[in-house]
Amino acid sequence: MSQTENRFTHLGEDDQPRMVDVSEKAVTPRTAVAEALVWLGPELAELLKDSGKTKKGPVLETAIIAGIQGCKKTSELIPMCHPLPLSAAEVDIQLEGEQARIRVQVKTIFFTSEFSFLSANITSGIPFLASLPRSIFAKFSISSIEFF
Repeated sequence: MSQTENRFTHLGEDDQPRMVDVSEKAVTPRTAVAEALVWLGPELAELLKDSGKTKKGPVLETAIIAGIQGCKKTSELIPMCHPLPLSAAEVDIQLEGEQARIRVQVKTIFFTSEFSFLSANITSGIPFLASLPRSIFAKFSISSIEFF
């Protein structure tokens, strides 16, 4: 691999940060998917299975909204990421035992290869899922985040 091919694309020849010029790339449909497992613990998992709510409100629905909002804000949260027009954003949360499986899928038709960054915003729904019911539990853990 040549020295040029091995360079980080967000650094210019002077090694200063820059946003990559994507204006010459083809506009193509893109889909990004990410999935995370969040350990809830027995008490919260049972509560969410029974009612889906805590005294602070509908936990899963609010976490879905937070995840979608995170997808919309990607370029504000990740340095050098181009603003991307979303065609669709879907967040699905399934309860599995003492865990929640959060799956995010986003779509766009655009000309940048940075689209995979959108799936990183699966993390926007995770803290919300964990922080809303703090009165029920004081600890949560993320066992994995995968990007497809």
